[in-house]
Parts: sequence; structure tokens; C-alpha cells
Amino acid sequence: MSDSTTPPPGCPAHGSAVQLGGLEYQQTPSHLYRTMRRDHGAVAPVLLDGDIPAWLVLGYPEVSYVTSHDELFARDSRRWNQWPNIPADWPLLPFVGYQPSVLFTEGAEHQRRSGVITRALEGVDQFELARECESIAEKLISSFGGSGQAELMSAYAHALPAHAVLWMCGVPRGSGDIEQLVDDLRISLDAGEGDDPVAAYMRVAERITQLVKEKRERPGPDVTSRMLQDQADLSDEEIVQDLITVIAAAQQPTANWICNTLRLLLTDERFAVNVSGGRVSVGDALNEVLWLDTPTQNFIGRWAVRDTQLGGRLIREGDCLVLGLAAANTDPQIWPESHVGAENSSHLSFSNGEHRCPYPAPLLADVMARTAVETLLERLPDLVLGVDPSELTWRPSIWMRGLNSLPVEFTPALR
Repeated sequence: MSDSTTPPPGCPAHGSAVQLGGLEYQQTPSHLYRTMRRDHGAVAPVLLDGDIPAWLVLGYPEVSYVTSHDELFARDSRRWNQWPNIPADWPLLPFVGYQPSVLFTEGAEHQRRSGVITRALEGVDQFELARECESIAEKLISSFGGSGQAELMSAYAHALPAHAVLWMCGVPRGSGDIEQLVDDLRISLDAGEGDDPVAAYMRVAERITQLVKEKRERPGPDVTSRMLQDQADLSDEEIVQDLITVIAAAQQPTANWICNTLRLLLTDERFAVNVSGGRVSVGDALNEVLWLDTPTQNFIGRWAVRDTQLGGRLIREGDCLVLGLAAANTDPQIWPESHVGAENSSHLSFSNGEHRCPYPAPLLADVMARTAVETLLERLPDLVLGVDPSELTWRPSIWMRGLNSLPVEFTPALR
């Protein structure tokens, strides 16, 4: 795109590109996806913040194709043809600005880096993780259980996976700075009004750098130590970058998965009758959320290695493709009767291909989310929503699907 003011046909800035954002996207993104699919097909021209052009891949087959063909759609964002138009303070820079982490590596280097993460995560005992998550849940519930009311997003859903992933990485339980670290994780990933996400991220990076140094000197049975001892012999800087990626991927999406599942259980009559009678419906709810309210709605992204065709569109070399995971999960091509069957798990919520969440990360996230939901319902069996369901609002993000808050009421717990 040599002239950004007069883009050629096929360029995502050409014609009726859709602005990503706005109230409709916040509250009912599924309606917007349907409209975009009707007007543009499986690959839609969109405008990111500051009217920066990109493509949103809406179709399940198309997202699967993009994520399976790294030779055509690569992860190194330095390929982007729009960099001359990106201002220094562009709000999406933290997501697309190249970093020396596993997220932006390709080919053999990506296999090397992701292999270290996979082997380190495989060393996590899932039963031990479940016990730790239950212990964390008990402490969190005890902190608000006597009041008869709580706001679960901040008091429970965000905190539990943060504590759990830090435990997996070897941060000592009694660390004096662990609560600050948990709070900084939340701010850096999901800043609220008045928060400084950049400063919070810098504090997280400093603490993880310190953790790597500590584990280099005194290794233990944890993810950080296993990464340091891996035969790939990553540098401390590489391990810090990749640990931050692991922690971020485990914390915010799992927090929203927990909260979105609790919302479903508390507002959908299909589950309300059955939750107290057993655990089967909790598993169903967790899986249904991954199909219908997946925590990561959209992921940026992939960059075209050369001119190619996708979904009937001409994709130019260097174009940015946003993976529409939520849209793909509800693609009418795979659900022709408009009924999403939660009984299978072929959703794209953990992405697909070489850059999907490394095994066994989805299993560990499931342990965290399932334990969080089940422990809460066991401890507070008469839990009910504290407001009318229509009063629940979604955070103003096109990337993550999560509530602003989830207020609940219950009979005060005695312990």
C-alpha cells in the first residue's frame, strides 16, 4: 500500500470497512459478527484504533486455515505494512509491537521456545494444582463469605488464577509482595480508570526477573526452574519474556472464563436447577462459555507473508489479520441450526496450529476454572445474582470478553 490515502481494491481500508469498537461490540458482539458476515463474508475489512486498516477473519474454516499455514500468515509483526502510519502512542502497541518473546517467534525458533514452555508445564501435577486452587479459593471466599455479598470479578475470579499461576511458577506463598504482584498483573492486563498499566507491567517484569535470578541460584519443583534447566538452554532474558507470556495467558483469560461461567450458571435456568445437584452441569457450562462467550474474542494477529487469497479476498503482503475466535466459534457453517453444541470441544478458544496455547496449558486452565467454580458453589450453595441480569455490563474491549463486575448475594458463611 504505497499510498495510504487511496488504497487499492482489496485493501482493508477500501470501501465499507467496519470500525472495531463501540457500544454494540461491547454488549452484543454476536449481532455485529452476523451483520459483518452478511455484508462481507468470512473475511471482513475493518478499522482498528486510529482508523488503521486490517482484516477480521470471521469464518471457522478461514481461522483454522490461517492458523495452520504459518508460511502464509506469520506471527512476526515487523512484517506489517502499516508501521509508517502507526503513532508512538497507539493504544494497541502493547499487543502488536514486536517483543523478543515466544509470541512473535517463527519456525524453528518458535518450536524451541514453545517446547521449553510445554515441557515445563507438563511437569505440573494437575491433582496438586487442583488442591492448591481449592486452598486459594477457600482463603478468598473466607475473606468475603461472612458479609453475605461480594463482587466476584475482583474479589475472586481475577485473584484465583493469578495466585495459582504464580504458585506454579515458584513464587513463594508467603512472599511479602505477592498481593502487589497479583494486583499489578490485573492492572497490566485489564486496567481500570486511574490505573497505570505500563507502570504495573514494569513492576511485574522486575519481579519476574528477580524470580528467575532466585531460581537460577535455588531451583525448585516449579515451572521457572524447569525452564531454566531445560536442554534448550534459554537465556534469562528469554525466560523472563516467556514467563510473563505464560502468566498473562493463564491469568486474564482464565479469570474471564471463571466469571463468564458463573454468570451463565446464575442467569440461565437450564443450569440453575441442576448446579446444586452435581458437578456435571459445571463442566457443561465451562465448555459452553468457550463456544459462546469465549474469554479471548479476537486475537491480533497474523501478518501476510506474501499476496494471497482468503475467503474470496485479496490479502496483500504485510496486511494484518485479526483472528475472530468468537465469531468463528459461532460460524453458522458449523452450527447450521443455530444451536451450539457444548458437548464437543472443537472450539478455537485456545487458537489452533503451531501458535495455539501450548499443551497442556488448556488442561491446567480447566483445572483452575473448574476448581474455582465448584469450590464457590460448594461453599456458598445459595449463591444468587445481586442485580437483575440486564444490569450486568461487559468491559469495553474488542479483545477480551469479560464483565465489569459480578455482584452476588448469599447466606453468610460461618467459616
